[in-house]
Amino acid sequence: MDENTATNELNNRNQKIKDFFYRFKKQFLTILIVLILSLFTFFILKDLEKKNKIKIANEYSKVTIEYFSGNTENIKERLIKIVKQKDATYSPLSLYFLLDQNILTDQKKINELFDILINETNLEKEIKNLIIYKKGLFNSELESENNLIKILNPLINSDSIWKSHALYLMAEYFYSKNEKQKSKEFFKKIINLEKSNDSIKTESQKRLNRDFSE
Repeated sequence: MDENTATNELNNRNQKIKDFFYRFKKQFLTILIVLILSLFTFFILKDLEKKNKIKIANEYSKVTIEYFSGNTENIKERLIKIVKQKDATYSPLSLYFLLDQNILTDQKKINELFDILINETNLEKEIKNLIIYKKGLFNSELESENNLIKILNPLINSDSIWKSHALYLMAEYFYSKNEKQKSKEFFKKIINLEKSNDSIKTESQKRLNRDFSE
């Protein structure tokens, strides 16, 4: 009797499971199709992204080779186009090339390209912080105190490895403006910063001893 009861219960349970799947088979089929399409789309996008990366890499190599071989036609426009592609590797390299070779000198345009990298390009955190620092460095002789601090604030108010670099840049900025008290305060911040770059910390201590000793 007990064995028959157990068998009946098992059969009933199996039937309920079958009924459940039968009742919702359309929903399960829809979910399965969506999953398959999602995976298919994912791999297609990855493949397209890889091909686009190769295309950008080839264009960057071609542009730089042509530039050093003396063919500078449309070099600026082509490098700007790469920056606007928002590629994590070649967009920053293209902007650095424009700056290092003095191909682009328009401050407004350069800052626009910096902002594309900082605000619109998918970069690792410290790579983005480095670009913020480079933007500050580029503007250090051109911008007002308030604007320069605004540019560097994301570093100054962070625990980034580039924080001490930003503080040192501000210290040098104020020293060049003969605002020595402000400069001294930034050098002291570097000394007191636990994660300061060792070279920058040593140089800051030297500056405090040499230029601010009483």
